[in-house]
Amino acid sequence: MLLVADNLQITNLVIEKAVKDLNPVPIQEMVKKCQAAGADAIDINSGPLSRDPEKKMAFMVESVQEVTNLPLLLDTTNPKALEAGLKMSKNKTIINGFSLEPAKLEFILPLAKKYNTRIIGYLLYPNSHVPNDESQRLNIAVELYEEFQKSGMDNEQLIIDPVIAPVMWENGNIQDMEILSVIRNLPDLLGFPVKTIAGISNLTTGAGPKDKKLLLERAYVPMLAAAGLDMALMNIFHSDTIKTAKACNALYSKHIFTWAEI
Repeated sequence: MLLVADNLQITNLVIEKAVKDLNPVPIQEMVKKCQAAGADAIDINSGPLSRDPEKKMAFMVESVQEVTNLPLLLDTTNPKALEAGLKMSKNKTIINGFSLEPAKLEFILPLAKKYNTRIIGYLLYPNSHVPNDESQRLNIAVELYEEFQKSGMDNEQLIIDPVIAPVMWENGNIQDMEILSVIRNLPDLLGFPVKTIAGISNLTTGAGPKDKKLLLERAYVPMLAAAGLDMALMNIFHSDTIKTAKACNALYSKHIFTWAEI
């Protein structure tokens, strides 16, 4: 299970100012800290970037790859910004992401074909609503895969995000238990060993005591690992959760166990 840092976000006021001022230093300091904390990849969450989207995304990508060779996830709904980032990127890159929303099928999915990169597909309805249960998610997975196939890309380029529900939703905890089954069943449903990713931070979105949020996060990560999750998008500075994830990786590794892995 690869650990993807979700800490590089435009919603962070320090990062927002750095992008506005085109100052790479705060961005690069954040990336260095993420890598030191155990990140296997960096998610560049630029938001929609309504002003100068191409310039700002290219700047963010260039700033990040100056200090790391880790894979990059380009996380924006703005197709112009996304393409600018893809043009600039020299690191291994993943588009994050697309769904059955018509605009994303029309403008974002084709970029994965054009730039021969992997792309994350969200199990969401065309109106971006989250499905309520396992059967709905699996039905959407079939529809999403059909749209992906129309692009002519290889199966290996698709990564599926089942979309973790906040536990504070009315049936959030029930959905999150069913997501474990979704992850296990996707390869058989689609007929190939599809890779999966999940945003761990979604689990505890909303109000709640920080210590209990972190406890819940640490409990859910091993469940996701046991279900076969390939990539965990998460706050890489939650050190106890990261230790738990690394312990899971050591147990599930096909290599001979060593304590150094934990």
